[in-house]
Amino acid sequence: MNNCRSRLRSGNRAGLALAVVILIGCGPSTRAQFPGEELGAVESAFAATMANRDLDAFADFLDEEAVFFSGPVEIRGAEAVKQAWAPFFSAEPAPFSWRPETVAVLDSGMLGLTSGPVFDPEGNRIGTFNSIWRLDADGVWKIVFDRGCP
Repeated sequence: MNNCRSRLRSGNRAGLALAVVILIGCGPSTRAQFPGEELGAVESAFAATMANRDLDAFADFLDEEAVFFSGPVEIRGAEAVKQAWAPFFSAEPAPFSWRPETVAVLDSGMLGLTSGPVFDPEGNRIGTFNSIWRLDADGVWKIVFDRGCP
């Protein structure tokens, strides 16, 4: 970082522009700079499991403590969620799809929210999903809460 600061003192505009680029390179990792972008990509990959009809890939995104709401009923635990969602993965075409529209991550980078539209097979919006994600000890985002609404 000291090397980066010394370049900032160069005094000319070209040097300043170069210093900004170097400072960005000397800064925190991309994860720290754009955690919402990363989580948005994770949510999109999670949604792709439905489109690809891949229940096992879907389950890989579930935290062991995951809680999914199905109406007033809570489904608790990754295995229970996987079993409850299995029928959605057996139908052709997929009974619904979703995509993130809102993504927010705490400044700590440990907890995030994704939300967005849910569509029927014809592409009509039928609801909204809201999901809470937690960054696990291995640096992998896992979904801990999920609730849809009409």
